[in-house]
Amino acid sequence: MVVRETCLAIWDVLHPAVMAQPQKEDWLQIADIFFQSCNFPNCVGAIDGKHIRVKKPIRSGSQFFNYKKYFSFVLFAVCDANYCFRYIDVGSYGRSSDSAVLGHSAFGQMLNNNELDLPGNTTLPGTTYPAMPFVFVGDEAFALGEHLMRPYSSRGLSIARRVFNYRLTRARRVVECAFGILANKWRFLHSPIHLKLETAISAVKAACVLHNFVRVRDGFNFEDSLSHSLESPNPSGVRGTRHGAAVRDHFTAYFLSPHGVLPWQLEAI
Repeated sequence: MVVRETCLAIWDVLHPAVMAQPQKEDWLQIADIFFQSCNFPNCVGAIDGKHIRVKKPIRSGSQFFNYKKYFSFVLFAVCDANYCFRYIDVGSYGRSSDSAVLGHSAFGQMLNNNELDLPGNTTLPGTTYPAMPFVFVGDEAFALGEHLMRPYSSRGLSIARRVFNYRLTRARRVVECAFGILANKWRFLHSPIHLKLETAISAVKAACVLHNFVRVRDGFNFEDSLSHSLESPNPSGVRGTRHGAAVRDHFTAYFLSPHGVLPWQLEAI
């Protein structure tokens, strides 16, 4: 009871202070840092989900039994380029895929309904056309959309598409790093959590806001080990939209243009 009440109090106090929903000006600042540190313009967040191991919840059947053959719930997160969590959803069934968790989350619904107060479309640096949307970046588990970029399928890729996948990975890896910093500072995440499901969820939420609190107070330079034992949910394939594909193709062309090219990108792929 003490653990549960303490974790709830930490979440209630710190959540509005260190993980408030970004407004338009905040998204623009996030995009500037992504462009400076990851060389991906118009990017406002990296998204991913991870399994949190737990003992079998009472009367849960197989809902929390994941494809890796252990019991878990999902921590879904949206991260900025400073490795801070901007949004989290904790507690989805372990058997759920990343795409399903996103679709059922409040963040996913706001993204689909254009309720995130994202800035209006703007041209990419050095260009005058076309106006491009602000986007989140994720892995193959997510559906391609106007505001959500995922890599091209890995089969028979052209050089241009391989460059896009490399540039997207540079931006997407920040959420993996954030999970690594989180798990290595709050090490209960490295092993199954032996608490009631509700208390385990509260503990993970408390760890996430404490992660942001510590990073804001201690600064964004770190030497933490970024490896972790958290595993991704089932990477089931999902289809995207034609408009999302067109947006991705525009980014691909930009990354090979004189204004968007990186000197080392062809060597990196």
